[in-house]
Amino acid sequence: MRAIVYDRTGDPDVLHLVERDLRDPGPGEVRVRVVRSGVNPTDWKSRRGARAGTPVSPAQVPNQDGAGVVDAVGPGVAAALHGLRVWLWEAAWQRPDGTAQEYAIVPAAHAVPLPDVASFDLGAALGVPFVTAHRCLTVTEEGPARLGPGALAGRTVLVSGGAGAVGNAAIQLARWADATVITTVSSPAKAQLAAAAGADHVIDYRTQDVVAEVEKIAPAGVHTIVEVAAAANADIDVAVVAPNGSIAVYADDGGQPLSLPVRASMQTNARWQFVLLYTAPAPAKAVALDDVAAAIVDGAVRVGDAAGLPLHHFPLEQTAAAHAAVEGGVVGKVLVDVAD
Repeated sequence: MRAIVYDRTGDPDVLHLVERDLRDPGPGEVRVRVVRSGVNPTDWKSRRGARAGTPVSPAQVPNQDGAGVVDAVGPGVAAALHGLRVWLWEAAWQRPDGTAQEYAIVPAAHAVPLPDVASFDLGAALGVPFVTAHRCLTVTEEGPARLGPGALAGRTVLVSGGAGAVGNAAIQLARWADATVITTVSSPAKAQLAAAAGADHVIDYRTQDVVAEVEKIAPAGVHTIVEVAAAANADIDVAVVAPNGSIAVYADDGGQPLSLPVRASMQTNARWQFVLLYTAPAPAKAVALDDVAAAIVDGAVRVGDAAGLPLHHFPLEQTAAAHAAVEGGVVGKVLVDVAD
């Protein structure tokens, strides 16, 4: 079978195509014929590593997310899973088997049934962005631990960077849960994408005063902030967060140090919650998988231009170009087409 691997850290050109033997799944595992592999910032950051040229052994197949069909099941796995369409998440976390290959072996719990109404494109776009977004939306004091219709009714959510993949996922999940959704963007084009995702109010932070605009919409403050750039936005966040609200930080803002406004945060009893998918509590991730699955069935989550998330397709042999596109900040979702 064909697979993309890297045996040292570095630029996208460390990724190369190889032929590998087809292996059987072990106990508790399934083998998935991959149709689409999703690329996220976490994938290129892992590939780049802390220092270029560091050996990687065994060679790593990149990419955490994907979608395909269960091709074989290992001992202890229900035979009924064979032949099911699934979406994959955390495929490569502390494992050498990511989704940029024709057949991926993953723990059975990391292959979630994908309804027939959902495309493989959607399936490969779910894992990192949607599970992360779910966690960000469910850490607020007195807020719901689960999402679904009505769960966020009467609550206001502010999504920083609504044109990004996690921002798009947060908007879609929050609207599905009936929140009022405000988002910030950096251009009119990105404003159109955020509106397509379902945001009720879109603020261009380059031309508008974010605090003033948010206060017009939510005079009592916003209950939950989904934050992509905490170092840049900390003062804004504490100015608009509601009492007992939360600021869920899921990105490191380019490595910039974060200076927390302590007194202002204390005055509202604000919660600063840092979010990393891989080390999030297992029960929270299990709930997220269930809720995202329900949102798919409801038709509440989508991908593509009409959903504010343009798709960019690359063939498997051009996975390096796919990584370069994500690393370069392309707007939308990058997918690797592993099979037709």
